[in-house]
Amino acid sequence: MPRENLLKIKDEFESKLVDLARVVRVIAGGRRFSFRAVMVVGNRLGKVGVGVAKGADVTLAVGKATRMAKDNLIDIPITGEGTIPHEVEAKYSASRILLKPLLGSRGIVAGGAVRAVCDLAGIRNITSKILSRSGNKLNNAMATIAALQRLKSKLKTKN
Repeated sequence: MPRENLLKIKDEFESKLVDLARVVRVIAGGRRFSFRAVMVVGNRLGKVGVGVAKGADVTLAVGKATRMAKDNLIDIPITGEGTIPHEVEAKYSASRILLKPLLGSRGIVAGGAVRAVCDLAGIRNITSKILSRSGNKLNNAMATIAALQRLKSKLKTKN
């Protein structure tokens, strides 16, 4: 397979770094530093995933988190207007997220991790509210993924 085709296959998904934190583990000889990365990966066509990983270096942590996000992809239903089919709420750890469909072309009315997840999922019109007081970007991203998993398509299947 030519190299150009391999690059096209590799770049099917876009990724965004949501959070990067330096974490410390105290051991007998002193402190050990590592980095925790939270990555969101999506193809803007209804597939999105969140991955979190730690590594001794920033690039190692980001690479591992990207691989984990690609392993945890979910499919979400998106309507013809570029929004979600119905209102949905979800909780993950201490974070609670409310997602509402938005008609018209107002764009993504969300902030932080919720905006990154919705943008890379391919949702063009949505409004959201973080109902908890949690500012933890990892928990907010995971709550958004949990809310998107609860969506049901409006298309009825005939039996």
